[in-house]
Amino acid sequence: MTRPIHIAIAICLMGSALAGCQSSTLDDGVVRTNEPVSPEFTAFGDAFQGLKTVADVEYFASDQAMTEAKNQFRQENYGNAGALFYKAVKLAPNDGVAWLGLAASCDRIRRFDLSDMAYRQALKHLGATIEYYNNVGYSYLLRGNLQEARNNFLKAYELAPNDPTVVNNLKLLSSSVKSLER
Repeated sequence: MTRPIHIAIAICLMGSALAGCQSSTLDDGVVRTNEPVSPEFTAFGDAFQGLKTVADVEYFASDQAMTEAKNQFRQENYGNAGALFYKAVKLAPNDGVAWLGLAASCDRIRRFDLSDMAYRQALKHLGATIEYYNNVGYSYLLRGNLQEARNNFLKAYELAPNDPTVVNNLKLLSSSVKSLER
């Protein structure tokens, strides 16, 4: 007599354990991570509502590439930096800082066709920032287009007249002009 009671208890315990193992798959077997999880699909109700999906945290996937790209740029390994910034923009296409890094790397290896494209993307995602104008100005300085360099450096200067990088680039431009006049 005691044996059927133990079996009944075991079946009840298994049933309650399985109830907590339900997933958010529908009849077709596809997990829909971007759709809200309805209480009827999980034993936890709407406890997972508001959790970020992979798409929401896409930016963080590029952190490692960005860190290494910046290190390579500081070490003047501009080709390696460009490849890593390119990887970062592929991982996080809305990351304006990654686009700006890619553009600066392309400038340093004199691939101005690529840097122009990257600067357009940086402007789209960052907006008209000091860093944007400063970098574009430096790009034109490297190309020898001193008038466009000046225009962009002055836009950066208007936004941040005390920024030491902007001030230094204006001095660099001035010394470039003086060396051409000699």
